[in-house]
Amino acid sequence: MIEPILKYISEPSLTFGSGQTAIDPRDGLMLFGPFDHKRIKGVRNIGIIGSSNLRRKMIDYLKRIHGPIVNEDLSIARPNFPGLESTFGISINFDNIIQLDIKQKDIDEYLKYTDSHQRVHNLVNLYVQPLIRYTEHEEMPVDVWFVVIPEDIYKFGRPNSKIPKSEDNINIGLKKNERNSTQLDMFFQEEKDALREAYEFEVNFHNQLKAKILSVKIVTQIIRESKIAYENLLTDKQIEEEKKFDTAKAWNISNTLYYKLGGLPWKLGEIRDGVCYLGLVYKKTESDTKNKNACCAAQMFLDSGDGMVFRGNVGPWWNPTTGEFHLSQQDAFEVVSQSLEAYYNRFECYPNEIFIHAKTFFDDPEWAGFEEAVEGKSRIIGVRIRENSAFKL
Repeated sequence: MIEPILKYISEPSLTFGSGQTAIDPRDGLMLFGPFDHKRIKGVRNIGIIGSSNLRRKMIDYLKRIHGPIVNEDLSIARPNFPGLESTFGISINFDNIIQLDIKQKDIDEYLKYTDSHQRVHNLVNLYVQPLIRYTEHEEMPVDVWFVVIPEDIYKFGRPNSKIPKSEDNINIGLKKNERNSTQLDMFFQEEKDALREAYEFEVNFHNQLKAKILSVKIVTQIIRESKIAYENLLTDKQIEEEKKFDTAKAWNISNTLYYKLGGLPWKLGEIRDGVCYLGLVYKKTESDTKNKNACCAAQMFLDSGDGMVFRGNVGPWWNPTTGEFHLSQQDAFEVVSQSLEAYYNRFECYPNEIFIHAKTFFDDPEWAGFEEAVEGKSRIIGVRIRENSAFKL
């Protein structure tokens, strides 16, 4: 019998306000404040979009987390939350919350759509269109928008979600052979073009909303009703279970708000100087599994905690036989070169080392492109990230 070997990887230290360090993010924030406490502070303007009922619940919750949130059972969620202003040095201007209304009857109408693409597309547009209109036509700036959604949008706005059968269901959509058709229709061209648009997006409310507002640079945080006001949604037993995580939710929402305001709550404490990390991600541009086209993007992480995103070219990077993505040598060269030049523009030098991460093996052509890009500038190290069945604690 082979004796198991237990490898202990110690927790990395994190740096908080005034250069102080701690292991647990909540301990560090509570004791020393956020890393950017001198840069991001004071009263902030936020916006809330949703039905009138959910907007009221969101405001009540935001007022609540301005004070301490205490959990009786600290063995489940620790530590207690001291309050938004006490911890992060920011507060919300409750006298000037911008509110955009979404009619509940419109939400209910689109939730009846049996075609998941049409259902999610129309639900997302209910929120996206008012947000874009406000950004383009109103002068009062909004730092962060809270998008508050009912549980049914979360439940039926995800991949593979199906609504229950009902006589009220609405069957609107296109057959698969009509979705990408270029054939002109004599009578209903505009209507079919509008329907086809829904199939260009992922059936995922969260991801689709983020994609549709990306070009106008609107900062949002999606909040589910059950996470901020669950009294009328859950059973008594479920409520008791949910209350156990009140402090954890307060920490998470407040931390996210601070980050989306442009602040760094903490940064890694022991990253070596002159090292950056580049993560490669791929996204298929067609739902057809035989189509090889995919988009490649790279995100560079710096020791400051900042990140930069670079979009690469769309190309035949997907191999349906192996189930892997690979760049051509030229595109591999370009994505690393672009990253190195961005680093140089920021620090007036190239990194000593650049670690490049992906979920697939690097083949010979793309590795040759990587090496060509770093020649005479940096040293490159490749890391493959993958899941395995190894036992972990």
